[in-house]
Amino acid sequence: MVEPTNHPARDEWERMLSGELYVADSPQQQEANMRKRRLVQAINTSEYDAFKERDELFHELFGAFGEGGFVEPPFNCDYGCNTFIGKNFYANMDCIFLDVARITIGDRVFFGPRVGLYTPYHPIDATVRSSGPEGARPITIGNDVWFGGNVVVGPGVTIGDDVVIGAGSVVVKDIPSHSVAVGNPCHVIREITDADREYWEGKAAEYHAWKDSIQ
Repeated sequence: MVEPTNHPARDEWERMLSGELYVADSPQQQEANMRKRRLVQAINTSEYDAFKERDELFHELFGAFGEGGFVEPPFNCDYGCNTFIGKNFYANMDCIFLDVARITIGDRVFFGPRVGLYTPYHPIDATVRSSGPEGARPITIGNDVWFGGNVVVGPGVTIGDDVVIGAGSVVVKDIPSHSVAVGNPCHVIREITDADREYWEGKAAEYHAWKDSIQ
């Protein structure tokens, strides 16, 4: 949850970012959304080998996009400017980030295809919901996290460091660091241990030895 501020929100944009109900009809919201549409269209219609052009567009789109980041098109989001990504990020194709509230992603995070990060929420009451107000809560993802394909993360979720989320999971509650979690709703099935690290370091050493042998 976003901590309440000591002053009332000045406009719909501030209410949106604070987690309070808002209506997305302000000039700032409309301008930000049109900016996103321009950049996303340019990304998704760029030439297959226009890697430098897309990198520049993603740096313009996101609030922050760390060194070594790479996103496979097609991609979409709500605003882009409310997404902040660390170093050496990779996202496979068809990912969607609904960054009505802030999305924060750490370093060395890998996403499989069709990952959805969804910060918005809507009122349970149908009358209020149909009248227009909605809200959003931030999503925070730590360092060294890997999502399988088709993972969905809901509003207000925090995922720790060194986490693996299994394909098809729907994450609606916080996931602690150093864990493997799967399912709908997503839940921790075990910790990541020293034995895991030793096993995979051994497999990596085996690969590098093979690679050296054929060069």
